[in-house]
Amino acid sequence: MAAECSIVTVERQLTAVVKVEAPMNELMQAHQSARAKINDALSKLDVGPVGLTCTRWRPPVDGVMPMEPGTIVAKDFAAHGDVVASELPAGRAAHFVLKGGFEGLGGAWQKLFEWCAVEKLTLAGLNWEVYGAPAADPAQQETYLYAKLA
Repeated sequence: MAAECSIVTVERQLTAVVKVEAPMNELMQAHQSARAKINDALSKLDVGPVGLTCTRWRPPVDGVMPMEPGTIVAKDFAAHGDVVASELPAGRAAHFVLKGGFEGLGGAWQKLFEWCAVEKLTLAGLNWEVYGAPAADPAQQETYLYAKLA
């Protein structure tokens, strides 16, 4: 897996998100609640074409993860309830593509962070996942992991 890690340069992407601070054991529920709010709001917002779903996050503090489940959008917009404008940042990032179900995310992030340590890369403390189009076969699902470099 480490051989498949790389450094990429990414462009800024606008997002529609719900900002959440969730205990680690409640991440799935927090995601589901946020995604329901986003899905409801997207049809009411002038955001242009909608892209893939994503989650921007920072490392947990005291077992609580600050995160922004969201959707990539084409245009900035005014907040609609809990749904606010944010972005996936531009710049250099360590990158890995997870192929398979979401249960592999923890291990994939661990491998990416271990690769960064071996390569002596300095992390900025900002990470994100972009979820590929749903695959008919869950084993073929792709999730794109990014760790911003300082």
